[in-house]
Amino acid sequence: MDFVHDQLALGKKLRILTVVDTHSRLCPATDPRFTYRGEDVVQTLERVCGQIGYPRTIRVDNGSEFVSRDLDLWAYANDVTLDFSRPGKPTDNGFIEAFNSKLRSECLNAHWFMSLADAREKLEDWRRHYNEDKPHSAIGYNVPIAMHYPDGVTSPSS
Repeated sequence: MDFVHDQLALGKKLRILTVVDTHSRLCPATDPRFTYRGEDVVQTLERVCGQIGYPRTIRVDNGSEFVSRDLDLWAYANDVTLDFSRPGKPTDNGFIEAFNSKLRSECLNAHWFMSLADAREKLEDWRRHYNEDKPHSAIGYNVPIAMHYPDGVTSPSS
């Protein structure tokens, strides 16, 4: 889990919470907002976990949204371990950094976002393409949805 930063066409800053399963490569959420607090991260995680289940571990950096009482209580209540990367060591979470780079080059750099709703729509279109249509070499040139839902269930809506 990490953040990518972008902005609307009119200059207002966006923060995009990205959540990715490192095993299946499934991306259950790319959630844009203008600001994020720990309680916002928990809200997104509750939505995601309600769809795909609770993980055993979540790897995060040391941003204030992740080092928060809200997220800590949520993790404790749901028996989820928060695995914090070392400060200033983005290579500790290299997988999400690579994912965010793909998101930036394939979606953020390719679109103008006119509003938060427009950003949500375009990010959701890209997320579905990433999960359902794009084979990944790291998972045997399968699509993430096939790895996460081997019985052929379609991607949950976000």
